[in-house]
Amino acid sequence: MADEYVFISDLHMGGDEQLTALEFEDELLSFLADLEERGGDVELVVNGDAFGLWEYAEVTGPERLERVIEDHPRVFEQLRATGEEIDVTLIPGNHDYDLACYPSHADRLAEYNLSLEPEIAITREVGDARIWIEHGQQHDPNNRMRDWGNPHALPVGYFVVQRIVAAAGRYSGRARGDWLRDIQSVAPMEEIPRWLFSNYFYREMSPYLRAVVVPLLLFFNITLLYLFGTVLEAVGILPARFFTDNSIVRALGVADVVLEILIAINLVAMFVLLLLAVPLWLFRRDLRHTLGRFGLALSGVRVGQGDEPFLRAARELLESKPDVAVYVYGHTHRASLTRWGDRLVINTGTWLKKLEHVESRFSHLPGIYYPSFRLNYFRIFAEGDRIVVEYEEIETNEPLDLTRFQRLIARRPRSPESIPERTVIDPDGPLEVSESAPSSDPSD
Repeated sequence: MADEYVFISDLHMGGDEQLTALEFEDELLSFLADLEERGGDVELVVNGDAFGLWEYAEVTGPERLERVIEDHPRVFEQLRATGEEIDVTLIPGNHDYDLACYPSHADRLAEYNLSLEPEIAITREVGDARIWIEHGQQHDPNNRMRDWGNPHALPVGYFVVQRIVAAAGRYSGRARGDWLRDIQSVAPMEEIPRWLFSNYFYREMSPYLRAVVVPLLLFFNITLLYLFGTVLEAVGILPARFFTDNSIVRALGVADVVLEILIAINLVAMFVLLLLAVPLWLFRRDLRHTLGRFGLALSGVRVGQGDEPFLRAARELLESKPDVAVYVYGHTHRASLTRWGDRLVINTGTWLKKLEHVESRFSHLPGIYYPSFRLNYFRIFAEGDRIVVEYEEIETNEPLDLTRFQRLIARRPRSPESIPERTVIDPDGPLEVSESAPSSDPSD
C-alpha cells in the first residue's frame, strides 16, 4: 500500500496517421519526471484510456500496443525511469480495452515498469478507508463491454471509433489544417455532425462561396425586420410605404440596390425553407426513432446528460460500501470533484484538447468549437485520521488553431467549473447525497 496516490486518465496516446500526434507530450514528460525526482512511497494510477488502441484500424491485437510504443518512444522511456522510483499502474478503459484481452500486454508493459491490472475496477487503501477506481465505461451503454476480457465482445462505440475517428486520422492530411484529427476531442459523439458542419463552413468551404453566404446570413435579421414591417404597413399600423419607399434607404445609392438584392434572396430562401419544414421535420423524427431502435442516438452519454449516470453509479456504490471514501472515474473528459458529506466523487478529466461549442457574435452563423486544454491530476493521501485530496492543473499554452475569421466572431467560452486545490474529509463521517445528485458542473 502506498502512502500517496496520483491519478490521471484519458491520455489517448496513439492512433492512425495524425491521431498519433501528442500535443501535450512535453507537459506529460515533465510531469512524469517530477514524479521520478520526488520518488517515495507513491503510486501513479492511470485509470483508463492511457492509449488510443481503438484508433488503429490497420493493425489488431497486441500489434496495436507495439505501434503506440513505436510512436511515442520518449514517453515510454520516461515511464520506465519513473517506474523505477514509484509504482505506475494502468487499468483498461474502453479505447484501450485490448489491455484486458491479451495477457501478453502485462509482460510487455512490465518492461517499462508499468503494472497492468486488467480489471474493470480496482481499490486502494488510504488510511482506514478505501478508494474505488474505475474508468467508467460500464455506465455508458454505447461503450459497455458485455463480456469483459473477450476481444470480440465489442460495443457500439468501438465501431464508431473505427469507422469515423480512425478514418478521420487517415484523411486529416487532406483537410485545410489539422482540424480533422481533433475528432477524438468531440464529446459526446452526437456532436460530431455539428462539429463537421462548423469546420466545413469556416475552413473547407470555398472562400468565394463563403463571401456570398456570410452577408446573406448576417442580413437575415434585417430581412425578418423588413418582412415584419411590410406586414405592419399592410394592416395600417405603420405609415404606408414606410419600409418599401424610405428616403433614407434610397439615399444609400448602390448600397440600396445591394441591400434589396440580399433581402430578396433571403425572402426566397425563407419561402423555400417554409415549404420544406414539415417534410424535413417528419424525416428527422422518423430517423431519430429508427436510430433509437438500434441504440445509436437515444442511449448512452447524450448531449445534456453530463455525468449523471456516473454519479448515480457512485451514489449506489458508496451507499453499499461504507468503507469507500473516494470514488474515482474518468471517461467523460470533464474533470470535477463532487462532495457528498464526507465522501468524494472525482472525475480525472482528460489531457486531450477539449472543444467547447460557443455561439458566434452574429446570429445565424454556425457555432464554433473553441479549443483549450485542462491538464490536471489529483493526489490522495491520509493525514492523521483524515483523507486529503489535492488538485493541480499543469500550465500549457492555449492552442491557436482557430482561423482569423473564427477568432474574430467567436464568443469567449465560459470558464470551467473550479475545483478546490485541497479538500479534506473524515472517512468516518456521513454520506450526504440527495436522491438526484447533480453534476458539479450544472451546465454539462
